[in-house]
Amino acid sequence: MDNLRELQGKMAHDPHCVFSYAKWRRQVWVPGPVIVGAGPSGLAAAACLREQGVPSVVLERSNCIASLWQLKTYDRLRLHLPKKFCELPLMPFPENFPTYPTKQQFIEYLETYAKRFRIEPVFEQSVQSAEYDESVGMWRVKSVGIKGEEMEYVCRWLVVATGENAEAVVPNIKGMAEFCGEVKHTSEYKSGSIYKGKKVLVVGCGNSGMEVCLDLCNHSAKPSLVVRDAVHVLPRDMLGKSTFGLSMWLLKWFPMRLVDWFLLIVSWLILGNTASFGLDRPSVGPLELKNLSGKTPVLDVGALAKIKSGDIKICPSIQRIGHHNAQFVNGKVEHFDAIILATGYKSNVPSWLKEKEMFSEKDGYPRRPFPNGWKGAYGLYAVGFTKRGLLGASTDAKRLAEDIGKCWKAEANHPTSTIRH
Repeated sequence: MDNLRELQGKMAHDPHCVFSYAKWRRQVWVPGPVIVGAGPSGLAAAACLREQGVPSVVLERSNCIASLWQLKTYDRLRLHLPKKFCELPLMPFPENFPTYPTKQQFIEYLETYAKRFRIEPVFEQSVQSAEYDESVGMWRVKSVGIKGEEMEYVCRWLVVATGENAEAVVPNIKGMAEFCGEVKHTSEYKSGSIYKGKKVLVVGCGNSGMEVCLDLCNHSAKPSLVVRDAVHVLPRDMLGKSTFGLSMWLLKWFPMRLVDWFLLIVSWLILGNTASFGLDRPSVGPLELKNLSGKTPVLDVGALAKIKSGDIKICPSIQRIGHHNAQFVNGKVEHFDAIILATGYKSNVPSWLKEKEMFSEKDGYPRRPFPNGWKGAYGLYAVGFTKRGLLGASTDAKRLAEDIGKCWKAEANHPTSTIRH
């Protein structure tokens, strides 16, 4: 706190203090936290902070909130979990929304959320670095605008809300550069309508890979799905309830392994033996696997029926890609017109956060596992890195807002943001 008062005093009396780079970069002193990322996690953090009476500045590299949802998701996407498990703090979904809202309905919900809590992100600001300055006890967050203009935000608290899905993961598959057809990540995929009659190889058998295959089938394409590892496929709903909701209820009363056993028995009764058509199950149960590795089970919305009927073909790992084909580890070679990479996303935190204690440089996640990864040292916080979806992000947002709110309320007069050119 002494550092903060000293900095405020120096800024008031010495325009060159802190702003020594003013000739080439505008600098802003932010009295509250700077939140990096205007996705659901960043919005939740900003809303919870406002509820505590704490103003914040939200920086977003894109030109809209929830850019992953708005710009990088396919048209048929719906929330995979019931809406009550996906709502952000302080505002439920509209009652007239279906149990599993569509992509557009979720975007509408987020836009309404931002308006309700008066969250106005600074768009098209790509954060290049964020580093704690011990000399003044503040964070320096440096960003670049779309026209190359540079900015530095000086703040006491920094909230990392760029999330688990900041950058697409593109695997290095031998021969991929030689392929003459179209290759795209699911972040660029919108609809299967342009693939009618074409043979499409989908790499990755998570929820996105399965759903893209289903979409391709519905548009008369011929998809093949590469399945490299064992995978748990569960029905989205069982016994008249959502599988996720039923699991959460059972975990209140029974140990995880017993709940896993129950889920697998019911799944076998509904779906049959998935191994019989190329989808081996892991030796560890779905909930235990999620808890240990963060790997989410596939919630089936129709793809499994297409696999059983042969409309979606299951393939083993790829050995190499040719000009117009793929060779698999079993020696088979097949022709394809396009390849879609449903290989997921990763955190980009190590590329810009100059800090090595709270976040791992290897994977960009907090080193301490849930529920203890939300707070670091020197006013550093994380939201949306729990591997527990929107429910985990909401938990983080509430905790950090309460923590920062206590400090904020314990202090007297708070000045507004200061800009120096």
